[in-house]
Amino acid sequence: MTLNKDLIRNVAIIAHVDHGKTTLVDGLLKQSHTFRDNQAEMQQTLIMDSMDQEHERGITITAKQTCVYYNGYKINIIDTPGHADFSGEVERTLNMADGVFLIVDAQEGPMPQTKFVLSKALALKLKPVVVINKIDKPAARIEEVKDEIESLFLELATDESQLNYPIYYAIAREGKAGKTTDLDDDLHVIFESIINDIPAPSVDENAADAKLLVAALASDNYLGKYCIGKIFSGRLKKNQNVKILHGDSSKNAKIDNLFIYKGLGKEEVNEAIAGDIVSITGVSEANIGDTIATGENPEALPTIELEAPTLSIYIGPNTSPLKGKEGEFTTSRQIAERLEKELETNIALKLQPDGLGYKVSGRGELHLSVLIETMRREGYELEAGRPEVVYRDIDGKKCEPIESLTIEVSPEFVGAVSQELGIRKADLKSQDLTSSGTTRFVYEISTAALIGLRNNLLTATKGTVIMSSIPSGYRPVESKYRPERNGALIASENGTSTAYALDSAQARGVLYIPPQVPVYQGMIVGLSNKKDDLDINICREKQLTNMRTHASDGAIQLTPYTQLSLEQCLDFLLDDELLEVTPKSLRLRKRQLDPVKRKRENRAN
Repeated sequence: MTLNKDLIRNVAIIAHVDHGKTTLVDGLLKQSHTFRDNQAEMQQTLIMDSMDQEHERGITITAKQTCVYYNGYKINIIDTPGHADFSGEVERTLNMADGVFLIVDAQEGPMPQTKFVLSKALALKLKPVVVINKIDKPAARIEEVKDEIESLFLELATDESQLNYPIYYAIAREGKAGKTTDLDDDLHVIFESIINDIPAPSVDENAADAKLLVAALASDNYLGKYCIGKIFSGRLKKNQNVKILHGDSSKNAKIDNLFIYKGLGKEEVNEAIAGDIVSITGVSEANIGDTIATGENPEALPTIELEAPTLSIYIGPNTSPLKGKEGEFTTSRQIAERLEKELETNIALKLQPDGLGYKVSGRGELHLSVLIETMRREGYELEAGRPEVVYRDIDGKKCEPIESLTIEVSPEFVGAVSQELGIRKADLKSQDLTSSGTTRFVYEISTAALIGLRNNLLTATKGTVIMSSIPSGYRPVESKYRPERNGALIASENGTSTAYALDSAQARGVLYIPPQVPVYQGMIVGLSNKKDDLDINICREKQLTNMRTHASDGAIQLTPYTQLSLEQCLDFLLDDELLEVTPKSLRLRKRQLDPVKRKRENRAN
């Protein structure tokens, strides 16, 4: 069968984090016979999550494209992230879709990110289809969730036609879906919905001039840089001369290879038509948002608009006494090149020089910490500062970003949540008891006060809190939020930590290091029981004499040390502290290592 645009469907799967997007895509891939029965993918879950961090964190970080065939139709599927910090990925990839499947958890209902991604889809005039997933949950509240979805559409719809959306029901984990809660044994109703409810691309495949909007980039060691996007008009061909349009400028280029998607891989073709999503090489100077076009005087397609960053962090070369011992890439130039490369694909990031390093701005703590963790795994050694809010000048006033925060906890932890949010001067907008017996809070909180909140609430609620937030605008800065924290336990000597010294130090606070690790003067080794910093010698060894003062002199009982994650380390930092990041270690330290100079600087401030 010859492919034409009427046989193409481009659909994006959008939802709040952990509502089942990637699991549904798993089912579509398996039930469309994309894989042979004996292929390993048939036994896998979360097939589209290819990054190690995606598997470890249990979230989708980057948008992915795949393609399946069903009854003669070609279905391009875009799996998008559900976390607000990666909303840049959602914004740039929705440009390739003609419709969206909105997945909503049957128990949780629409959550903050549901509202965010749906508003973006409706603003682009994409056709919505709703799938209420996980209807087998004991606390599922299907009718209430349908009402909540209806209210959300009434709030966000840009025209009346968007209020007429079909609703389907599913247990994506079992590969079942149906038009009613009495589900079929497969996902055929989802496939039929894609064909019948999602419109064919509104493009001109026979136009003389071709145009493609670059929505994503990829690369490999064989063919180099790939530009990925949807063809909006005409046809692109292998070895075709094209122009790269960026703003008012244009550059000549030539398409070397032309690929379409098939399953998890790509298939090389000689020609692709308007409406299809393709990947091309040979146009290495093109970036996300650029238009690749043919013809004498082509005009660029509308570029991709993104939300502004809300948080920034300093990233620079490691300056500690242990620099260069654990990383492969350690210089300022190598870090700068890696950050510049990241900007090509991670378009929600912004970069500007700051001293020896760079001020990197992004959408939130998770967005920035994923970048740092990725660089760490690639062999980079660096240091990072405390996350800071990106302020904006609006009508001559300094304004800070604020976020809508949703928290869900068991009733016994309501007091702990209220106390923590009260300290952070958050405004309570609503408090409701859910059908599952939990309490759901909605707060308005400054982005600055949000830093470190997740870890504090996880501790206060014994790891049971569910929380998420989305940007909700800006407001004039009333008073700068200053985090409250006890002082740090700081190593006063260079050397190796000893069990003997740590045994006496653990009475002073919580330790962050074990025995027999290298330490240096000014390195933070724990959290003090008191408000002030305390310099301690943790390299001291027991004097080797034959005098005993206690019967148990030889037995040292150390309390297990607290090992902080990357996010916890970033949350810990104050303005005068840094985090040393290497492929092997995370070390907290003071900016000024010398204790005498540090105290002098503190008095001056």
